[in-house]
Amino acid sequence: MSDSKHVAVLMGGWSAEREVSLVSGAAVSNALREAGYQVTAIDVQRDVGALLTRLYPRPDTVFNALHGRFGEDGCIQGLLDMLNVPYTHSGLMASALAMDKPMSKRLFEQAGIKVAPHALVTRESLMAGDPLPRPYVVKPHNEGSSVGVRILREGDNTRPFEVDSWPYGEVAMAEAFIPGRELTVSVMGDRPLAVTEILTGREFYDYDAKYADGGSRHVIPAEIPQAATAEAMRLAVLAHRTLGCRGVSRADFRYDGRDLFILEVNTQPGMTPTSLVPEQAAHVGMRFVDLVAWMVEHAETDG
Repeated sequence: MSDSKHVAVLMGGWSAEREVSLVSGAAVSNALREAGYQVTAIDVQRDVGALLTRLYPRPDTVFNALHGRFGEDGCIQGLLDMLNVPYTHSGLMASALAMDKPMSKRLFEQAGIKVAPHALVTRESLMAGDPLPRPYVVKPHNEGSSVGVRILREGDNTRPFEVDSWPYGEVAMAEAFIPGRELTVSVMGDRPLAVTEILTGREFYDYDAKYADGGSRHVIPAEIPQAATAEAMRLAVLAHRTLGCRGVSRADFRYDGRDLFILEVNTQPGMTPTSLVPEQAAHVGMRFVDLVAWMVEHAETDG
């Protein structure tokens, strides 16, 4: 670690996950200062490119603490590539692939990782009838953190959304609901850290369950057979490599007692006090300050 290295921490932005990003960014900024870095925290607006070029001294590295669209879908990554500033987490292509659920599922299937049966459907066709047998899940095809996720169950007298209440575009992802346990694995470089089981009293591990105090309980290590633990770790690393991720990612799975089904890979995992990656890092003996310093020291650019 170097006290001469200047790190710009990007947070906030204007996605549906702005508030969580601000909490992540504040925690990261504090930890990096503790580690001896010079830190500039930036609440990202649309002029962030111009702002970064005006900063003095010029940032040596960007810590990307943005979540959601524009922050983890390749947009900010492309801008930072053009500015030739190394940044944490995955590059443009891996970020875009991970956020595009239909494409990432196709790649996972080709790599031999099980995914739930799914279909990409228009808003109109979804309103006209069920695209899959119930129960199934409806979610935006390019959002993160369970934003906009709905579960349609047998016997529900409900629709996925009202005609004018779906703000996530003209298409959605429908996928079969896999009963079972919610597992997640963090990958740091090429190293899986641990397997956590996520328990929640809510209908599923939704946005509030992820970020609200008491919204979920994490069991680490997950109390599952050793063979399932080893397989979840193997698949998380395989998914990380399949998308071309770098730095830290987190793979989410459903485990039905026999098979593991990957839900998604998060290339910008949360760094809040209740987040899973810092918790798994602590489980293997790594302090939060050392985790964020590692991420800065392994920052890269595709530029």
